[in-house]
Amino acid sequence: MLDLKFIRENPDFVKAGIANKNEIIDIDHLLKLDEDRREVIRQVEQLKADRNQVSSDIARKKKAGENADKEIEAMRMTGEKISELDTSLRDIEDKIHEINIWIPNIPHDSVPLGGEDNIEIIKEWGEIKKPKFNVLPHWEIGEKLDILDLQTSAKISGSGFYILKGLGSKLQRALVSYMLDIHTSDGFKEFSTPYLVNENCMFGTGQIPKMAEDVYRTENDNMYLIPTAEVSITNIYREAIVDYKKLPIYMVGYSPCFRREAGAAGKETRGMIRVHQFDKVEMVKIVHPDNSYIELELLLQQAEKILQGLKIPYRVGNLASGDLSFAAAKCYDIELWAHGVEKYLEISSCSNFEAFQARRMNCRFRDEDKKVKFVHTLNGSGLALARLIAAILENYQNEDMSISIPEVLVPYMGGLRKIA
Repeated sequence: MLDLKFIRENPDFVKAGIANKNEIIDIDHLLKLDEDRREVIRQVEQLKADRNQVSSDIARKKKAGENADKEIEAMRMTGEKISELDTSLRDIEDKIHEINIWIPNIPHDSVPLGGEDNIEIIKEWGEIKKPKFNVLPHWEIGEKLDILDLQTSAKISGSGFYILKGLGSKLQRALVSYMLDIHTSDGFKEFSTPYLVNENCMFGTGQIPKMAEDVYRTENDNMYLIPTAEVSITNIYREAIVDYKKLPIYMVGYSPCFRREAGAAGKETRGMIRVHQFDKVEMVKIVHPDNSYIELELLLQQAEKILQGLKIPYRVGNLASGDLSFAAAKCYDIELWAHGVEKYLEISSCSNFEAFQARRMNCRFRDEDKKVKFVHTLNGSGLALARLIAAILENYQNEDMSISIPEVLVPYMGGLRKIA
């Protein structure tokens, strides 16, 4: 969430940021409620001061043996008025909260304006190979090699799911181990966290209420299947105060991810490209506010390191304001080349949320002067498995319809160099 004082002092800046994210929030109404809230607080404080004075008068009169009935009645009426104002204050604060939780994070000034088509490509890596043979899309080669089964997964769970089997399943396990080994060797602490979380966690990282239609909820106990390990890992520090000397905190974890993709109608849905369940290795950082944009660049490099090790061509884009997530102030997308659909597909998003998530989670740090401030949080996919496996099946495909194993994965595949 945004700080109400910041909104009050920078209304035009906030309005512009909201508009740049293609959102509509009545900030003027919010500021009017804030004025009402402060006026009620002023009245309550004045009445409490009056009550304290009357209480002193009552004590003085009783000590002098004088009648204090008038003062006692006045104090009773003052107490009733304070109670009424307290009720009014709670109602106003509830209304302010209900508006504030829908206000998106404000884009950083380095974010380009516009929508999906205005992404700023800042880097390209690797060469897109032009095979002399016809490269089969992953959903075809996967079934021919008996490592991917889409028909059975549809029978079990419906569309938007997949089954990996045999060497396909082993390839995924190899990728997970490879990624975790890389990240942990670079200072990330590995976590295995729950796949079901409570509503406070989903609110803390910004998935609800904004993205409520895209997540799976268990109605009986109001729990949520995580759309990414970001949710459970970041919320480890919910309601926490961290000593500044412990910052930055680097965390990484593997998990399945569950997404209804309610807003994804019309998007590419073949094979493993857009699914309701997929596996992912996720990186999370809890950092000092002064360093968060340096940490974002390092997080991007960490995700790139995986693709460079796998030698898969990719590009990096600075997302435009209208394409940013609800909670992000800035986001880099890494897109890898997919021969099957002959275009780049997002494989990782590396985002800086600044203090937006921290305020929702009440995650803070104590600085050198013992002052308590909000941390900045970041997260990045390191990486998502479904599209990565699809890219390997297409980028490492041979004319004889075998799949070469990327060199860095050979040890994790028990020395196997080819799926044939």
